[in-house]
Amino acid sequence: MKLRSGMTINNKFYPKGSIIPWYTIYPFFIIHMLMFGGSGFFLAYNGDTDAMFLYLHGGLAIFVYIIFYFSIFGVDQVRWMFTNAGLGLLGIYSEIDWILSLFGKHVEDFPWYVHVIPFLYYILYTFLLRQAFIDITGSRGNEERMRLINYLYVGLSLIFYLFLLLS
Repeated sequence: MKLRSGMTINNKFYPKGSIIPWYTIYPFFIIHMLMFGGSGFFLAYNGDTDAMFLYLHGGLAIFVYIIFYFSIFGVDQVRWMFTNAGLGLLGIYSEIDWILSLFGKHVEDFPWYVHVIPFLYYILYTFLLRQAFIDITGSRGNEERMRLINYLYVGLSLIFYLFLLLS
């Protein structure tokens, strides 16, 4: 992965354009986002949280993640993330509804504004997982392999979303 702007990672400065190994970024962010995303999900759907606190807690973390995403992945990738998320709202809706169904709840049980933070966490987390998969498989910079990864990503996502919608 090539950095879009300089940053310090694990007490080592990497200037803009540096190629950094995938294991310097992804394990930390995947665990960190899972913890914050999980707490945001719990706060949104436990029924006792004030919406303002939900937005302050989740909104601050999401804002910081987006700043890191711009620095690490660049504007074009982040723009693609939001475009992809806009197109994939049905998938996000069905997956959040499926997760809630494990606890005997459904998306319709909550007002629309409660879903903003969990949906944004979901978008950021799936984007991070896709980027990690691209780097771990060595597909970044390899056009043929990247095409295969993109087809697999779209195909597996569609199969999973359809499974969730039909179940």
